[in-house]
Amino acid sequence: MKTRLMGPTGIPVSVIGQGTWYLEQSDRREAIQAVRRGLELGMTHIDTAEMYGSGEVERMVGEGIAGHRPEVFLASKVLPEHASYKGTLRGCEASLKRLRTEYLDLYLLHWAGRYPLAETIRAFEQLVSDGKVRAYGVSNFDPGEIEEAVSIAGPEKIACNQVLYHLRQRAIEHGVIPACEKHGIAVVAYSPFGSGRFPSRNTPGGKVLAKIAVSHRATPHQVALAFLTKRQNIFTIPKASQVRHVEENAEAADLELSKKDIHNLEHAFPLGSRPRGLPTI
Repeated sequence: MKTRLMGPTGIPVSVIGQGTWYLEQSDRREAIQAVRRGLELGMTHIDTAEMYGSGEVERMVGEGIAGHRPEVFLASKVLPEHASYKGTLRGCEASLKRLRTEYLDLYLLHWAGRYPLAETIRAFEQLVSDGKVRAYGVSNFDPGEIEEAVSIAGPEKIACNQVLYHLRQRAIEHGVIPACEKHGIAVVAYSPFGSGRFPSRNTPGGKVLAKIAVSHRATPHQVALAFLTKRQNIFTIPKASQVRHVEENAEAADLELSKKDIHNLEHAFPLGSRPRGLPTI
C-alpha cells in the first residue's frame, strides 16, 4: 500500500484508508471482517467518530483492530456540541474507551460549532501533552476557517482537514485544497464514491470512467480513487463493509492515471463554479 506523510506529523499513512460512516447499518460480523482485511492489505488509516452510530461504530472499529493497534493510524472526531475545553477532553476519553485503546493517532473537530475554536484547540494540545492524542486536525473547514485554525494553533500543528470530495463534487479544489497546501495541511477526502451516487455506466461521465477503467484493467471505483488522490497531500477513506469491496479499494493505490486520463475525467466531471458554502453531503 502506498503511503504519504500526513501533513506536518511526519507519520507515513496509507493513501487509501477505511471510512466507517454508517458502518453500524451493515452486518456487524461482515463489517468487522472487512476492517481486518483492510489492515492485512495495508489500509491502516481507519477513520471513525463519536457521532457514527452514536458510538456504536467506534465499538465495532475497536473490535476490528483488536490485536493490531500498533499498526493502525486511528482517527476519531469530536462533535461540535461537545467541543468546549472540558467537553473535548471528555469526548476523547469516551472514544478511547469505546475503541479499546489508550491513544488516538488523530483527533478532529467534526465541524465548526458554537464553542470558540481556541477552546477546542487548547483541549487538543492538552490531549497531546497527556499522550492521549498524537496529532489533531479539523473537518469540514472552509478556507477562512482553516486560516483561523492555523492562526490559533500556530504553524505545523493542524494535521489535516477532512472534507467531502468525489467526482461529482470537486468544490474543495477552488479554495480548500490551495489553503491546505499553503499551510502543509493534509486533505482527507470522505465519501469518495458520492454516498450512493456513483456515476452509472449509462451516463456520459460514467462511460468515460468505464472506458478508462477498461484501459487499465481496473474498475470505475478504482479509477475514481486514483483520480481523487493524484495530488500529493490528499488521502481518501472510502467505506467498505464487505471484504470484496475492501480488496477492490486497496488495489486502487497502485493505479497510475495518465495525463490524458486525468484530462478526460476533468472534462467529464467539470469542476463547476465556486460554491458559497462548503458542501458536506
